Amino acid sequence: MELNSMGLTPIVILNFCIGTFFTVAYLYQLIYMLVVLRRGMVRLAPAKKNHSYAFVIAAHNEEPVIGNLVRSIKAQEYEGDIGCFVIADNCTDSTAQLAREAGAVAWERDDLVRKGKSWALDYAFARLIDEYGDRFEAFFVMDADNIIAPNYVEVMNQAFDVGYLVCTSYRNSKNFDSSWVSSAYATWFLREARFLNNPRMMLGTSCAISGSGWMVAASIVRGMHGWRFHTLTEDIQFSTFCCAHGIQIGFAPAEFFDEQPVTFKASWIQRMRWTKGFYQVFFSYNKNLLKGIVVDHRFASYDMLMTIAPAMLLTLISVLVNGGYLVVGWLSHGFFATRSEMLMCLGSLIMTFGMMYLTFFIMGIITTISERKHIHARKRWRLFTNLFTFPLFMLTYVPITVAALFRKVEWVPTKHDIAVTFDDVVAS
Repeated sequence: MELNSMGLTPIVILNFCIGTFFTVAYLYQLIYMLVVLRRGMVRLAPAKKNHSYAFVIAAHNEEPVIGNLVRSIKAQEYEGDIGCFVIADNCTDSTAQLAREAGAVAWERDDLVRKGKSWALDYAFARLIDEYGDRFEAFFVMDADNIIAPNYVEVMNQAFDVGYLVCTSYRNSKNFDSSWVSSAYATWFLREARFLNNPRMMLGTSCAISGSGWMVAASIVRGMHGWRFHTLTEDIQFSTFCCAHGIQIGFAPAEFFDEQPVTFKASWIQRMRWTKGFYQVFFSYNKNLLKGIVVDHRFASYDMLMTIAPAMLLTLISVLVNGGYLVVGWLSHGFFATRSEMLMCLGSLIMTFGMMYLTFFIMGIITTISERKHIHARKRWRLFTNLFTFPLFMLTYVPITVAALFRKVEWVPTKHDIAVTFDDVVAS
């Protein structure tokens, strides 16, 4: 029996293969969600020792926000040794002065060639190791717009004390209700903490750092002889490096607050950089991760490969093929495609975007319900409207994925101007 007589045309087979791939490839994330719904948040044992830490903050023209971060570090309920170092990177404002007034050590760096967070970190780690020797056992990497909960170091210390040399934390947002864009960002990062890194920690696999709010042992930085990660997404590059070299990244429910972009334009620029950076990391490390899967049988390698893989491109290919088939069939008046085949292509397009919207809609509902106590918003109606706009925000990754393939993307600093304290946020 011919395949066409069974309704198995090439376009049907393609759609079936893509749908099956996505279902099988990402089914493990559904298992993560079920684990969390059953077991809640990971619990760490009390630390036996208070270790010493240095906060490292790369800051470029961060006058409005740098003081509040430094003060939240100085207000930590922790009895161990904590240092705070701000790298005023190519600043033209008073970032360094305000950081010193708040209690930090501020180093001013002027290098217009090697500019950006990754190079500022390289500079900071080198000076810390050279000038402070073995005083600090690990470094916390924060962004200038962050603020941290009073028990942040205490909780992170629990993870370091049991042996995690790299550890990420619970990323919350200080401006959930600023706009539909900031609400979408906040939802994604809450989901990442609760339903990705949290179950990874409980199941004994490796987590992934994202942006800021993470810790790295000084021994690892010394072993690498500096900071080696200078792609557009140095955080995911470092995560992938750890995975490829068998360094397990932990997760601690230590809460910090991040400022999210408010406008879609700012979001587009930032996510374009992220997407381009993911491409860079994928093409640099895919062989290492495949080796980890095939030779070393490490699930963490598979998880990381699925995290950095340009899966949205596969969705785009499906859309283009179905859309192209539909257009050609319509223009040929049924010569190249029958009416039933064109209807099938139209149905496939509707189903593709419908399923994507529904998936993100369900993600938003589950995340909002489970993390409702952590969401601080004066405009409570944003929690409801975000359920419907969050999927739309995620769907805009489709054109970003295409544009990032062909455009030259450079690091562009994101403006931060929401100057609030920890008490201001939690009072919302």
